[in-house]
Amino acid sequence: MALISAGVDARSSQSQTHADVPELRYFVMALFFIFGGITSLNDVIIPKLKELFTLSYTQAMLVQFCFFAAYAVIGIPAGLLVREVGYMRGAVAGLVVMLIGCVAFIPASQNASYWLFLVAYFVLAAGVVVVQVVSNPLISLLGKPETTSSRLTFAQAFNSLGTTLFPIAGAALILGGLATVSASDLTAEALDSYRRAETQAIVHGYLAIAVVLALVAAAVWKFRNRLPSQKHDQGEGSLIGLDLLRDPRFGFGALSMFLYVGAEVSIGSLIVSYLMQPHVMALTQESAGSLIGLYWGGAMVGRFIGSAALRTVNPSLALAFSASVAIALLTVSSISTGSTSGYALLAVGLVNSIMFPTIFSLACEKLGTRAPEGSGVINVAICGGAIVPLITGALADMTGSLALALAVPALCYAVIASYGLFVRRA
Repeated sequence: MALISAGVDARSSQSQTHADVPELRYFVMALFFIFGGITSLNDVIIPKLKELFTLSYTQAMLVQFCFFAAYAVIGIPAGLLVREVGYMRGAVAGLVVMLIGCVAFIPASQNASYWLFLVAYFVLAAGVVVVQVVSNPLISLLGKPETTSSRLTFAQAFNSLGTTLFPIAGAALILGGLATVSASDLTAEALDSYRRAETQAIVHGYLAIAVVLALVAAAVWKFRNRLPSQKHDQGEGSLIGLDLLRDPRFGFGALSMFLYVGAEVSIGSLIVSYLMQPHVMALTQESAGSLIGLYWGGAMVGRFIGSAALRTVNPSLALAFSASVAIALLTVSSISTGSTSGYALLAVGLVNSIMFPTIFSLACEKLGTRAPEGSGVINVAICGGAIVPLITGALADMTGSLALALAVPALCYAVIASYGLFVRRA
């Protein structure tokens, strides 16, 4: 998904000067790649934990709940932190918190505790939020103002690249090592031993990420004084902006962002289980996990196509059209079987591509100097990734059908299509 910053006052951008630090750009691109990949890696982890801890779909979706709840809990404090210490030190702080979250998987595995895994995910996500708050304004500083848009687009392409590659590697490392033993057939003592052994693949994966995070943090720290001083006005309302929700265009846009992220995450979280069903593609966990890359890769391809198409196509109509196509694909997937069902679901990633940036721009383009406050509110709305997947999982448990559970993201896309038409009429 395209990523935005929160908690930075509009007037701060007027006081910042741009700096050309070519070396630092590479590390910022690495930030986009890493936290994009970490977010999509959840889709691989969920079926692993679901099997190991014999979870319902609702319980398994608590992974996404804990991860995306961090946006609501940490978003504004992260903005305060960045305002106080600056972009570079804020980025390092976020990377360190992410590293701590990765290391926290060790005690979770040793104790064979699902709840400790959830705590580790929340800590990891808290660091992701801090880094996300930093990244967009930081990349805007690293060059000439007239090339800011191209740099942001390029950086977001790295984010999409991460969401595409991480699930493929994660499926091979994590799902590929899943034993053929069923956790439900083991005694309590054998089950704990089995969980400790099998979760080592998760631990090894996140420890490898921790090493990379440490290297990137050290590199960013090296450049902490290479940027001009960033002074942020601490004027009234710089971190609140909740009154903006009274504006119908913005309020509807924030709701659409909440539902979009929720729908996107819900589908990604169900892909492995969905494709494994006998009447769909009957894949193994590893094979199904590797196809998650098609879902997120479609978003990457669609982003490049959309960036060109939106130069001539009305954004609100493009949003309504994309959301309508998503509904059609979900309908086809739910009523068909075999490869048609599976690939229709994966194709939703392609039409998802333009939704995040389009919703964001449509909601904020009329806010003027209050646009950064609106950005902060919409950043909090990303917590839809915590709520909607839980509802989707609960419906899957109630009906015993993943196809019927797709009705939840379909309803989300219906609201998003309505928002596109609403903005067009307005």
